[in-house]
Amino acid sequence: MGDKKAFPAAENKEYKDWIVQLKHEIRSAQIKASIAVNEEMLMLYWNIGKDICSKNLDVKYGSHFFENLSRDLRSDFPDTQGFSETNLKYMKRFYLFYSEKLHQLGDESGISHQLGDEFEKSLFVIPWRHHVEIFTRAKTVEEALFFIEKTKENGWSRSTLVNMMKTKLFETHGNTLNNFILTMPKEESECVKQILKDTYKLDFLTLRENYEEKDLHKALEDNLTKFLLELGKGFAFVGSHVPFVVNGDKYECDLLFYNLKLRRYIVVELKVVKFEPEFVSKLNFYCSAVDHLIKDISDKDTIGLLICREKNDLVVQWTLEKSSEPVGISTYELSNVLPKTSEIEFAINTTKINS
Repeated sequence: MGDKKAFPAAENKEYKDWIVQLKHEIRSAQIKASIAVNEEMLMLYWNIGKDICSKNLDVKYGSHFFENLSRDLRSDFPDTQGFSETNLKYMKRFYLFYSEKLHQLGDESGISHQLGDEFEKSLFVIPWRHHVEIFTRAKTVEEALFFIEKTKENGWSRSTLVNMMKTKLFETHGNTLNNFILTMPKEESECVKQILKDTYKLDFLTLRENYEEKDLHKALEDNLTKFLLELGKGFAFVGSHVPFVVNGDKYECDLLFYNLKLRRYIVVELKVVKFEPEFVSKLNFYCSAVDHLIKDISDKDTIGLLICREKNDLVVQWTLEKSSEPVGISTYELSNVLPKTSEIEFAINTTKINS
């Protein structure tokens, strides 16, 4: 028997193109199958929780009900995960969280409609362990649905989801002080508002006391991936210290991003001090410069985002009333601030002397 001949079609472009498409279809089918299995499992968990609640089983059969139920189910389904005593209790909480709160809210909230006709689309779209984190941490159904949608939209891991919930994303999302309603159509202003935050959590940075703007800027550049995650979905980094030359005069903005969802450039200026009205004038200029020098005809007008250490909301509002460019004003929080180097060295030297 001779050597096997090379498969002639393997070098054919048509065959190669078909293989690429076939692999894409297989992966797509695998993903869909995984999603379908997840939906079926969540439906099962929901119905188990519903039966326990509607039949009042844990009350009827006493304190060992969940222990006995777990043992009975695992005995008949030894290869099936998810029937631990703890998980069965979570199934009850899963059902109770949404059903009780929806009953309290009534139909006027509109949320019951979300969990009615489109129940599966609204609820059964993310992994079970993500759900556990959400319904054990969220205070309202609105908050829970917000994080379900964000998880689906951004593909968050469970650790990222937990981090986003800890940073109070739901409370601060869309609360940035801004003049968007004055500088763009209402439907666009609402969309832009939802992209920005009132407070950006920069706890992934470590800086020393009395740090300056250049130090904050450098730290964000060194942690750009984490900063992009904190900014939210759709942000693409364009550049740092982006230069503008206007009739021979040179200027540069701190950071420039492009938001793929908004189809807009976003100029970000950093201030390590309290908000001052004159900051907005410079930000307006940078937005106008991007519109004239960088923006494509298909892009919408540039947005300015000023992130400062603190702000007086009334001063911000009065300043933005006369601003010609769409601008949002936010603050940042930074918990990892170390003592100055000299203080650390003094502490080390003192320790050595004492020892």
